[in-house]
Amino acid sequence: MLGAHEQRSEVASLLSQIGAEYEAAQRGLTGLSYGMSQHEFITARMENMGQLHIQLQSIVGDVAIAMIADRLNTIHS
Repeated sequence: MLGAHEQRSEVASLLSQIGAEYEAAQRGLTGLSYGMSQHEFITARMENMGQLHIQLQSIVGDVAIAMIADRLNTIHS
């Protein structure tokens, strides 16, 4: 079982990874690649975000999606 500090650190790490995946997907929309390779790249980023969400939810429960939304909102601010 993780202690409180380790848990906060793991949550912060997961949120950071989710943010990085989201930013990569956003760059994929405007990048130089087109067609199927662009679609596959963005799909992979979204699938990674889904897996990270599952990990985060196992730590913090149903509040995970709200935490993710807050993190993604900071990217656009």
